[in-house]
Amino acid sequence: MYSKTLVFTGSCLGMLLFGVSLITLGSMATELQAKFSLDALGAGTIFSLLPFGILAGSFIFGPVGDRWGYKALLILACFGMFLGFQGIAFANELLFLQVSIFIFGVGGGVINGTTNALVADISKEKHGANLSLLGVFFGLGALGMPLVLGAAAGIVSSFYVIASVGVFTLVVAGYYALIAFPPAKLRDAPDAFEWKQLASPLLIVIAFFLFCQSSLEAIINNWTTTYVTSRGVMSEANALYALSLHIVGMVVMRLLMGSLFRNVSQVVLMWTCLLLLFVGVLLMQVGGANIATLGLVLSGAGVAGGFPIMLGFVGERYAAFSGTAFSFVFVVALIGNMLINYLTGVIIQTHGVEHLVTVSYVEIAVMAALFVIIIRNLKVGEQ
Repeated sequence: MYSKTLVFTGSCLGMLLFGVSLITLGSMATELQAKFSLDALGAGTIFSLLPFGILAGSFIFGPVGDRWGYKALLILACFGMFLGFQGIAFANELLFLQVSIFIFGVGGGVINGTTNALVADISKEKHGANLSLLGVFFGLGALGMPLVLGAAAGIVSSFYVIASVGVFTLVVAGYYALIAFPPAKLRDAPDAFEWKQLASPLLIVIAFFLFCQSSLEAIINNWTTTYVTSRGVMSEANALYALSLHIVGMVVMRLLMGSLFRNVSQVVLMWTCLLLLFVGVLLMQVGGANIATLGLVLSGAGVAGGFPIMLGFVGERYAAFSGTAFSFVFVVALIGNMLINYLTGVIIQTHGVEHLVTVSYVEIAVMAALFVIIIRNLKVGEQ
């Protein structure tokens, strides 16, 4: 018999690792470029392996977890991340680095999807609130890695810091080995799942909502510093500080959603987040340094709701094959992240960085329209 508290704790540890993994390559970009004599194009090619690895891991975890359970899967994912951390730290050949980054991404994708699916599975109610608390640890990991690297600067090589952080993945794997997990859903029912169940209109619309959500998070994270510095609103150092506050806004909002706002309707919370997103982008567009910083904090709070709330809906409505359903929506979301991020780069290169806000407004509008459809489908399902 498994303990919900132990499983939730393990999920939070895994999400912390995923937050660390997403920020690690960006934090080490300068050092890796110097070590391997990479130009901007070469570095971009190397770093693109991470999202492809995460995409592969996201595709794998659901069907495997539903059929055979999550315990072995999580342990293997942690071991893969350990190998990735060590490869990034100690690789002396470019091919070894490339393989390490891809394995690193696969492990991260598995852990991200599995921890979300587990929290949904152990939640009898308040799925969105519990997933919001889980999401806090993603933010802590994303914020913590640059702080650790900054504190160690001048004392020890960043590569040794990366290797040391990698050892923590083995500690987490040991924790997973010691605790029990919920049983596999489809192990004793080989004919219970049919792939056509993924064609549910509600699941498809949620997937495309997260397609927009994931890509909007990506373009804000990737292009905001360029946007505000090109407008002369603030220096690059202050822009990076403001972007950190964007993540703080997300963490605080998710913490509130999982605690103080726990009993507030998920529909009300999602509309609130969409409004905060719109206001945040607007303030970034029209304000000076202080107003733009406030806009980033508000937009951080705005992006806080998308994944926990939508995954909560998926966990509630598709509990019989939640892992596979989570895999489906994560894969669509990651494709959106990669595709829209690339298209935004093309638009900015062709028409200027000021069109970052144009793309953002369009995505927010599409998300609002999709959410109306999601609400209608949810009401139909309740009848």
